[in-house]
Amino acid sequence: MLSYQHAYHAGNFADVQKHLTLYAVIDHLLRKKSAITYVDTHAGRGFYPLATEETQRLLEYREGVLPLWQHRQQLADPLLGAWLEAVASAQPDADTLACYPGSPWWLAQRLRSEDRLTLFELHPGEHEHLASQSLPKRATRIFGDGLVGLRHQVPASTPRVCVLMDPSYERKIEYHEVVESTAYVLEKARHAVVMIWYPLLPAEHHQALLAGLRDSGIRKIWQSELLLRAPEAGARGMYGSGMLVINPPWGLDERLINAMSQITPTLGEHSRFRTSWLVPE
Repeated sequence: MLSYQHAYHAGNFADVQKHLTLYAVIDHLLRKKSAITYVDTHAGRGFYPLATEETQRLLEYREGVLPLWQHRQQLADPLLGAWLEAVASAQPDADTLACYPGSPWWLAQRLRSEDRLTLFELHPGEHEHLASQSLPKRATRIFGDGLVGLRHQVPASTPRVCVLMDPSYERKIEYHEVVESTAYVLEKARHAVVMIWYPLLPAEHHQALLAGLRDSGIRKIWQSELLLRAPEAGARGMYGSGMLVINPPWGLDERLINAMSQITPTLGEHSRFRTSWLVPE
C-alpha cells in the first residue's frame, strides 16, 4: 500500500542535495544543442507550499532550504547562487520563502522546444496534485509505476537521455528494482545520465543498492553523500542523503563539492559532505 507523500519532507536537506545535483546536471547537459529526453520516475506533487498541514507537521525545510535562503546573500559559490535564484523565481514574492519546487518544476522550467519530459507518479493523491500543476505541453504526466514505465521510454527518439530515480524505498525490494531498472536503461541508452537518490538510515538498507550496482557491470558511477549527523545505534530517521550519478558530465563533481562546502556550515556543526567513485570509468 502506498503511503509516502513527500509534502511531509519538502525542502529538507535531502531535497537540497538532490535538486542541486539535478540543477547542475541539467546545466551541463544544456551546454550542447542536441535534444534531451528527461524521465522522472517518482515525480511527487511537483510543487510544495510550505504552509500546508503536511509540511508544517515536521518542518524539515528548517534543516534544509531555509538556512540557505536566510544566508543567501553571504553565499558566494556560483552554482549555489544560481540555484537559489531559481528557488526565488518560484516564489510568489521573491523576498519570501513560501514554497519549495519539486523535481518536476526543476526539470520543466529548463525544457527547450526540442526536449521532452515524462513524469511518473503512482500515488493517486500525489498524481492528482501533479496533474493540477502548470507545466509545458512537452511535459507528459503518467499515473503509474515509474520504474516499470521507464522501460518504455528507452531507447528514446532524442540523442540524449537523462533519468532521475528517487523512490521512497518503503519496500526494501525497491533497492533491487532500481538496480534492475538502471541496468535496463543503460543497456538501451549506454550514454544516458542516470541520477539515483537514496536515504541513509541506521539500518543501512542502501548497501543493497550500492552492492547491486557494483556487481551490475555498470561503469562510471559517482557517489556523493550529505550527512546531517553521525549515525547512532537505535536511532530512527534519516541521518543523511545519498546521490549516485552514472555517466556524470565532466566537471560536475568539482562544482558540487564547491557548492556543498558552503551548504554544510548552514546545516549544523556535525554536517559533512563526502564523495567517491562507487565504480570508476
